[in-house]
Amino acid sequence: MGVFEMVSADGYEQVDFWFDKPTGLKAIIAIHSTTLGPALGGVRMWPYKSEEEALTDVLRLAKGMTYKAAAAGLNLGGGKAVIIGDPKQQKSEALLRAFGRAVESLHGRYITAEDMGTNIWDMDHISVETRYVTGLLASKGGSGDPSPVTAYGVYTGLKACCKEVFGDASLNGKTVAIQGTGSVGYNLAKHVYKEGGRVVATDVSGENLERVVRDFNVETVKPEDIYGVDCEIFAPCAVGAVINDQTINRLKCKIIAGAANNQLEHERHGDLLHQKGILYAPDFVINAGGLLNVYEELHGYNRERAMQKVGQLFQAITSIVQMSRRENIPTYQAANHVAEDRIRLIREVSRTYLKRN
Repeated sequence: MGVFEMVSADGYEQVDFWFDKPTGLKAIIAIHSTTLGPALGGVRMWPYKSEEEALTDVLRLAKGMTYKAAAAGLNLGGGKAVIIGDPKQQKSEALLRAFGRAVESLHGRYITAEDMGTNIWDMDHISVETRYVTGLLASKGGSGDPSPVTAYGVYTGLKACCKEVFGDASLNGKTVAIQGTGSVGYNLAKHVYKEGGRVVATDVSGENLERVVRDFNVETVKPEDIYGVDCEIFAPCAVGAVINDQTINRLKCKIIAGAANNQLEHERHGDLLHQKGILYAPDFVINAGGLLNVYEELHGYNRERAMQKVGQLFQAITSIVQMSRRENIPTYQAANHVAEDRIRLIREVSRTYLKRN
């Protein structure tokens, strides 16, 4: 499929390719929709195997941000950026500032933030070149690292799912299998541990795994064995597309609820989960805590107000699960309906976001 076919298939408004020879920057910025407002989404730096893989990833992520913002009731559209390269080897201040200039050239149609392979210190470098960046250091008026807030939102969603499946929101005595113990997975493990839950974890990074074992005494398994863990909840908190033809029949959980984006490889896998009676918390709803947090930055950051909004994800997940049951449709479809209905209503008023002076 050609680039224009990929872009037109899901109605993307704009896709920009950026190259800066002095710094080696190779970046793609995708804006899926600005119907609800400027497109906000993080910038991911990853050593993609090909440019096609990078484009596919940024398009999927940008569309997911549109749905995430819409379902969360925010006046934001959906966008995403990827920088092709190994963040451990190729990231530099100059490269990040070059990316900041790319963001600035879009005049506010896209607002960036941290994502996989980038961090709050990187946002500081980017902010030298553009005002359209969130997730800045708290010392500079930002909200700081969004990972703890994202994890709290996922934890809240876990409890909502438990309430629907088991009739009790408590995680005490329940087993949660966490795939990925980076910043979000680590903080999620902390919440589960403090509530008396049992955590079984895995990560491709031995350093990440050692830390969570040391702090919370969790059990560990090899990455390929996490799908077969006998548990109440499977929490994907790393890469996407982990619910696929190879993994779905290995699952021994009652609930799938995690922080990873695009957990379903294809929507039909959501249909299969529905048929199997496994409750899937749509990723773009349950992992919206980070977006809710940085959104508050745009209006003068207040931590208490941000956490209060993130706590409302309990009711958001509950409403989607109940719609799923009422209409006998998979939860991902119910969540899509919520997001698409809001976009459709607002589209009648304003089709695209143009910055107003």
